[in-house]
Amino acid sequence: MSTDRIVHAACPHDCPDSCAIEVTVRDGVAIKIAGAAAHPPTGGVLCAKVNKYAERVYHPDRVLYPMRRVGKKGEGRFERATWDEALTDIAARLSDIAARDPNRIVPYSYAGTMGLVQGESIAARFFNRIGASRLDRTICASAGAEALRLTFGAGVGMDMEQFANAKLILLWGTNAIASNLHLWTRVQQAKRDGATLVAIDPYASDTAQKCHRHLAIQPGTDAALALAMIHVLVRDDLLDHDYIAQHTIGFDGLAERAQKYTPAYAAEITGLDAADIEWLATLYGEMAVRQQQPVAIRANYGMQRARGGANAVRAVACLPALVGAWRRPAGGFLLSTSGWFPVDRVALERPELLAGRTPRTVNMSVIGDAMLNLNDYADAPPVEAVIVYNSNPVAVAPESAKVAQGFAREDVFTVVLEHFQTDTADYADWLLPATTQLEHVDVVKPYGHAYIMSNEAAIAPMGECKPNTQFFRELAVRMGLDDACLQDSDEVLAQQAFNTRHPHAQGYVFEDVRKQGWMRLNIPAGDVAPFANGGFPTASGRCEFASTELAARGQDPLPDYVPPYESGLDSPLAARFPLSMISPPARNFLNSTFVNVTSLRNIEGVPALWLHPEDAGLRGIEDGSQVRVFNDRGSQQLQARVTARARRGVVVAPSIWWKKLSPDGRNANELTSQALTDLGRAPTFYDTRVEVEAA
Repeated sequence: MSTDRIVHAACPHDCPDSCAIEVTVRDGVAIKIAGAAAHPPTGGVLCAKVNKYAERVYHPDRVLYPMRRVGKKGEGRFERATWDEALTDIAARLSDIAARDPNRIVPYSYAGTMGLVQGESIAARFFNRIGASRLDRTICASAGAEALRLTFGAGVGMDMEQFANAKLILLWGTNAIASNLHLWTRVQQAKRDGATLVAIDPYASDTAQKCHRHLAIQPGTDAALALAMIHVLVRDDLLDHDYIAQHTIGFDGLAERAQKYTPAYAAEITGLDAADIEWLATLYGEMAVRQQQPVAIRANYGMQRARGGANAVRAVACLPALVGAWRRPAGGFLLSTSGWFPVDRVALERPELLAGRTPRTVNMSVIGDAMLNLNDYADAPPVEAVIVYNSNPVAVAPESAKVAQGFAREDVFTVVLEHFQTDTADYADWLLPATTQLEHVDVVKPYGHAYIMSNEAAIAPMGECKPNTQFFRELAVRMGLDDACLQDSDEVLAQQAFNTRHPHAQGYVFEDVRKQGWMRLNIPAGDVAPFANGGFPTASGRCEFASTELAARGQDPLPDYVPPYESGLDSPLAARFPLSMISPPARNFLNSTFVNVTSLRNIEGVPALWLHPEDAGLRGIEDGSQVRVFNDRGSQQLQARVTARARRGVVVAPSIWWKKLSPDGRNANELTSQALTDLGRAPTFYDTRVEVEAA
């Protein structure tokens, strides 16, 4: 008689919720995926995507065996091979390149898994050992991360569980229903208890539609709105002077900077009504300062995906300290909790393996230029090999035509570790089968709550799939790399992941954590506000309105509005490309993950472009018709969705579709640029101008 067993797992995907999962296994098969009821952030509930995780694991299109390319790059034609053949060839090719110039070998990875073991552990050690190029992993969050570091000292913020107790919540650039479900449940509870919800977003997302007010801001202009709010707070003395004096640096300069950002001036930049800006700033200040109510801001990474993205995050992050919102547990700001976790990168990645070498750095957000030796990479060593794991650059990287052209180079040796034959996999010389989260051990560092998450292997690897770590362990042996740390087990890596000398991770023992599945960090919880008495992890211990680090570097220490490259209302490109385009996450996808899960793709429908009725009317476009959206970088064909949920002058392309599953083999990144943000070297996906015509 079969006996079911429950295995603790953790959602590995690039989502702040990082849910605790219970996998029911019968006769070696995962028959049920459920949220762990005892895990406070998860509360027994999973999103629609992860509820379908077993469908992804047992998908008939899983890559289960090593595959060798037999057609041209991009055709996606492969033949089955053995692991021995694959490892022998890969080791020989990489050894030859490394002997000549290891800088010509480039790793490409990101958050296909958020696991610290299957992410950058043995992989990082391997690339350090051979001296390969470093990858600057900027594609999602580096501008916002840099902004938080310069303002708060690290990626820290309020406890997501406290949002249920806030009385005013600003949802700034976040569609929490789609991308932060468990925070949204807290926000709903706050709303039932009388809280006011305000969405600030260029389009009426599912979340914005459920808020009391929605301010449809022009993409890339969030800093101007935040500075206008600061202007009103200073003008009307809606300030916590004691908190400012005791726990901040640079108030006088910030107040002076905000002087010119009157609501009327900011209205011209943001496309909002001046009266709405006045209302928002006054409500925020009155509730926090006069009424002593908890006011909370949940920001997300959308606002940092324009030229001035880091400055925008810095400006918004200044608001809670101005009004003393940090005094209350349900007040403050949350973009990321990453900085609370003392990840031991040195122990995981072993930089001493570089042995004094200083490899060149390749920014993953401009991989197209790097592969083609263009612009900043014109004089760089040509890329001769790329190892892709935990990412799908041909679909997700900006200016996609260049990316595809680079990966199509026959003289670039390409290895892809994957679950499925993605857009990138079609260009691989070797396509290798990787395990999913149900098939390997890992430990996950969330960025939306304060619980370390462990993950057990619930089932045996499908087919001949291997964990990323095992591939790099075996490749190291084939290349004659005998450093003992290149053979550390996954369990050893999981223990090494956190600095247990740090007070936040005291008590972390992986073998103990895996028994329950999670452990809360040793940081303030419940009715304790993390920064009620200051103590920010900056060098000064204060919230830095004026960054001492930027000042020391000779840069402007204060946040300011940095106009977008393209999407500003006064953009010189507007005559040719009158519409701004954003490509926020589709509700049923997560980046490019889950796009090939049929049930989820059926719910999402087809690649669509949302247009305001007036913009559609000017172009003779009807709802449901096929349209072509284009600029000088490329084009894409989509189905028009004519709706007032799109702001006039802004079109919305829910993303990221696999190219091969789109009508014309293209996605929104045909149109985005490789231009980078003001700080953090991040991409500017939402700083894009286009035109639309009937297809």
